[in-house]
Amino acid sequence: MWRHIASNAVTLLVVLLFLLGGLILVAQTTYRAEGPLTEAMCLRVQPGSNMSRVSADLEKNEAIANGALFRIGADYAGKADKLKAGSFLVPEQASMEEIVDIVTRGGASTCGTEVVYRVGVTRQQVQVRELDPATGRFVEVAEFNPSEDETPAAFNSVREQADTRYRIAVAEGVTSWQVMDALNNIDLLSGEITQPDEGSLAPDSYEVRRGDTRESVLVRMAEAQTVLLNAAWEARSDDVPLNSPEEMLILASIIEKETGVPEERRQVASVFANRLDRGMRLQTDPTVIYGVTKGVGVLGRGLRQSELRGPTPWNTYVIEGLPPTPIANPGRASLEAAANPDETPYIFFVADGTGGHAFAETLSEHNANVAEWRKIEAERAND
Repeated sequence: MWRHIASNAVTLLVVLLFLLGGLILVAQTTYRAEGPLTEAMCLRVQPGSNMSRVSADLEKNEAIANGALFRIGADYAGKADKLKAGSFLVPEQASMEEIVDIVTRGGASTCGTEVVYRVGVTRQQVQVRELDPATGRFVEVAEFNPSEDETPAAFNSVREQADTRYRIAVAEGVTSWQVMDALNNIDLLSGEITQPDEGSLAPDSYEVRRGDTRESVLVRMAEAQTVLLNAAWEARSDDVPLNSPEEMLILASIIEKETGVPEERRQVASVFANRLDRGMRLQTDPTVIYGVTKGVGVLGRGLRQSELRGPTPWNTYVIEGLPPTPIANPGRASLEAAANPDETPYIFFVADGTGGHAFAETLSEHNANVAEWRKIEAERAND
């Protein structure tokens, strides 16, 4: 009898061991198999989080089928205590094993939120952008003007997230005062600054971190502009009518303010080069505006005749040659245009109603273009 009982017990134990082995095999297979996630997702792991919270988020988003198995697998792999805070891109059909590896291997976050402080010619804007994991592109979730609009809740929310990235995007043609004003309004930066020299800052996108000093950001911008200026000067045309990199910077700033059409920058540059060669005054409105505002704020209205005739160091209707300083911060393309203008016979240009300009070689041609522009202006005023 005891022999029969012992035999049955051994049989039962063997069966249980087989079942346990089968369960382990099934668990391992499930842990390593493709997951149920149909579209990539951005998984945010908060500082101080744990595998239980992560598995709950993954189950909620239907990225895994079994949270307990996810946690057991992480523990078995020795990774349960290696969880990293951040935002991580989880690909579609990622296995639990792959997800554990993603959230424990460390390194830079692969997705998440960024705040972009845009310094524009006419206004400042703050954009909150979230990465769309399905497309790999950032999409705007909030935008506001910090000096005019109420701060949206989305902005306050992302400011509390440790993995939020920050960028300052400086547009071509902004003045140094506008950059200084923008930096002073970004409270994640620290320290005091004075206004940099006009034209000395490179328009570009700069990543910053909480606690960076405003001065350090200006240094990066100035160093970048020095590199661009020296490169453009070294590659300049032999017959460009400029005597120094500083003169090229001044001309580039005027080109930057005169046109926003990339294809015509070198044509605009050719007009100014031709005028300088012939000893003609440049007669460009943006220099008059700078003489009025000194680069502080935006004029916000048309120029008066008294201002066009009024003597200032920058009024190129009055002075000969170039003004004494740049009138804005030019970008790479305008620097290159100033260094290598097109070869044209043009000495005049005026707006053509499409955002670009009509160029002319003679005064009569120019007057006809001006008359056409006045007609367009009148039609728009009557609409």
